[in-house]
Amino acid sequence: MTTTELNHLVDFLKRVPFFSEVDKASLLQLCKDAETESFGKNDCIIQKGALGDGMYVILDGKVKVHDQHHLYSTLSPTDCFGEYALIDEEPRSASVTTLEETSLLKILPKTFVDLIATDRGFTKGVLSVLIKRHRELDIIQESLAASKKEIELSNSKMLGLIDGAMDAIIMFDSNFKIVLSNASANAILENEDVIRRNVLFFLDEESAKMLETLIKAHLDGQNDGMDTYLPSEVKVIGSNETETLNEGTISSYGAGDETFYTLILRNIDDRVLAERKINSLTNQTKYLQEEIKQLTNDYGIIAQDRTMAQVLDLVEQVAGTEATVLIQGETGTGKELVARAIHNASDRSEKPLIRINCGAIPANLIESELFGHEKGAFTGATTSRKGRFLLADKGTIFLDEIGELPLDLQPKLLRIIQEGEFDPVGSSETIKVDVRIIAATHRDLLEFSKTGKFREDLYYRLNVFPIVVPALKDRGDDVCLIADRMVRQFSKKMNKFIEPISNDQKKLFMEYDWPGNVRELQNLIERAIIISNNGQVNWQAIIPHASSPVSNKEDVESNRILTSQEMVELEKENILKALRQTNWKISGEKGAAALLQLRPTTLTSKIKALGIVRPV
Repeated sequence: MTTTELNHLVDFLKRVPFFSEVDKASLLQLCKDAETESFGKNDCIIQKGALGDGMYVILDGKVKVHDQHHLYSTLSPTDCFGEYALIDEEPRSASVTTLEETSLLKILPKTFVDLIATDRGFTKGVLSVLIKRHRELDIIQESLAASKKEIELSNSKMLGLIDGAMDAIIMFDSNFKIVLSNASANAILENEDVIRRNVLFFLDEESAKMLETLIKAHLDGQNDGMDTYLPSEVKVIGSNETETLNEGTISSYGAGDETFYTLILRNIDDRVLAERKINSLTNQTKYLQEEIKQLTNDYGIIAQDRTMAQVLDLVEQVAGTEATVLIQGETGTGKELVARAIHNASDRSEKPLIRINCGAIPANLIESELFGHEKGAFTGATTSRKGRFLLADKGTIFLDEIGELPLDLQPKLLRIIQEGEFDPVGSSETIKVDVRIIAATHRDLLEFSKTGKFREDLYYRLNVFPIVVPALKDRGDDVCLIADRMVRQFSKKMNKFIEPISNDQKKLFMEYDWPGNVRELQNLIERAIIISNNGQVNWQAIIPHASSPVSNKEDVESNRILTSQEMVELEKENILKALRQTNWKISGEKGAAALLQLRPTTLTSKIKALGIVRPV
């Protein structure tokens, strides 16, 4: 080795921590007797268990210190290894292998010992480094002692946290032996002494197989870093044979034989019972909804007649909007069914439809029903209560018989329509709601407002999209279609066979005015089926006008003199019959004018004079 090379090597050793306090003269002597060695990638420099024959300083390259697959550290230039070989010949405790092409300076034990014995400067420098390392070790030891206390405190806190957890926590090794369990785990295992017992013994067969499969897959390397929810529920069988159903997670740490698993279980017995009850109630609700649909919803939706078909067209037009709807029509025409049809066809169909009959609730209670109240708001208000508007939030509220709403509450309803907000009774808090309003009435609200019984501004706010439901007498053949449907449904419900309604019997239905509309028809048919005999119904006796003595009535009518006003009403009714029969067609071969043997222009004039208006 040339002088220049030796000087470079001395400068390099000054940067090596082990020799940093040794003077250059002593290092020069060390370098003269040292050897340089070169190794290729993945070459073994020291084999674990072999006797040490020298100390190595890495000049260039990189090595790893390891025990088979376990890596202790990686070393690079200026790092040393094998120092213990300078003072003993014991087997090495780890292997050293190159990670790339590497150059080393090998210092032989004899060279090192001779310099210690003969070179005072060398000895002093090495001792300085060792003393400095010893002081650092003292500091590290003090830090470790403090860390130990912190670890013990943290461990105590962790054990307290684990033991206080409501979930069952069970830690076990790769042989399924329990090494730790908290109080909740001991409770579901019904055993206070479970350490070193096999966790699988506390599971039913299916759960044990599932856990075995997961652990085997992890140990085989198919599920590295296990930290997952259990794929199915776990049934735990305690020492006293009590069974509990649990959901849980499993995680792992360590490797090989030193792998441990943490199983966290949460009892779901109460939740399962609740879910079963909810499912049962849901099924009951669906059944009842179907029953309600069979009993009510179909009747008003039979609409072959053009008048009712037009109503359904309006329902389709308005359902997809947020417009307020005012449904008008006589009592019993099915206004609520129209409201339900609008709600079901709207974007709010998944939200509630809340109904309230403004005419059926006492005036002193309706404000609380609509807007809710706070506890103590009035005598008897022992608890707070949500009003119908809050229950209908994001859905629809159906205000039936809106004409009966007390005048002093109408401004509050107007505020909801305009601002979407209200104050519960006895509260200063303003509540915002998103509610679609559908109102219904049998009254003429505009005329009602002129008498001061209904706010005119509220009427116009409600009447954004009016729908007039025609009376049953104005729906032509619909009365027979609805009657047929009701007969089939009521006969099925009462388990009685009823003969279909004949054409002659249908005439009885067509000739009656049905002042109670669909509701009257429903009640009449239900009564008819109850008193039916051998499948036969005497419809002539059931329908009111069919049972009256026609001959006597005709005799009385033939002898009575009609007034001029009665003649006008008679002509008006006659024209209406002709218009209904021709679906309000006036001119043409099959028009009402032809039936009445009048000119179309004459008939048009009479219609205007008599104030005849075609239903919407």
